[in-house]
Amino acid sequence: MGSHFASRTEAGQLLAERLKERHYAKPVALALPRGGVPVALEIAKVLQAPLDLLLVRKIGVPYQPELALGAVVDGDTPQVVVNEDIKQHANVSDEEFEVLKAHELREIERRRSSYLKGRKRVSVKGMTAIVIDDGIATGATVRAALKALRLAEPDRLVLAVPVAPKDTLQQLRSEVDEIVCIESPELFYSISPYYDDFQQVSDQQVIAWLAEGDQIATSASQDNAD
Repeated sequence: MGSHFASRTEAGQLLAERLKERHYAKPVALALPRGGVPVALEIAKVLQAPLDLLLVRKIGVPYQPELALGAVVDGDTPQVVVNEDIKQHANVSDEEFEVLKAHELREIERRRSSYLKGRKRVSVKGMTAIVIDDGIATGATVRAALKALRLAEPDRLVLAVPVAPKDTLQQLRSEVDEIVCIESPELFYSISPYYDDFQQVSDQQVIAWLAEGDQIATSASQDNAD
C-alpha cells in the first residue's frame, strides 16, 4: 500500500496543499458528514474558504431500501436526482416517490438543525464548489451529491478525497470538472486501512469543527475588507 494517513486531519492538510496550487476562484469547502468534516476543515483553513455540509440522503425502494430510487441533496433549493429506470422497474408512482422524498428531506432538516443550529447555508452559485470526504468506496452517494450540486450552478465543481479506488474515480469523472485524489489504488477493499486513526466522528466534533470553520470565514472576510 502506498500513502498512509495518520488521521483525517493530516489527510486534509495534504489535500489542501494540492488544492492551493490550483488557485481556485471563490472556493467553497463542502463536507460529506461526518468523516469528511475534519478533512474539509483543513482545506477551508488553507484556501480561506467558507465551510458547509453537503447533506445527501438516498431515497430507497420501499421494499428494498438499499436499492436507490434516487437521492435528495440539501441546499437553498433541495435538489433531487431520480433513477428513472429503477423507479419504473420498482413500479413506484410519483405520489409514492414524493412521500419517500419528503421523509428523507425531514431527516436532512433534522441533521442540519442538530449540526448547524439554524446557521445559514452557503450558496455555491458562481463559486468553485469543492466536495470533500475522507474517502470513497462505491461512490453511489457521492455521485448523487455531485449530480444534484451541479443543478445549484457552481462555476466549477471539484471532488477532493484522500483515497478512492481507480475504477470509482473513472466512473465519477463525468460528474465533475476536476478530481483531486492522493491515493487511487487498483485493489481496494475499504477506506479504513489507509488511516492510522479512523475513529468514528461524533456529532459534537462535527459541531465544533463547523464553528472553527465559521471563525476562519469571518477572519477571511475581515482581511478582505481591510
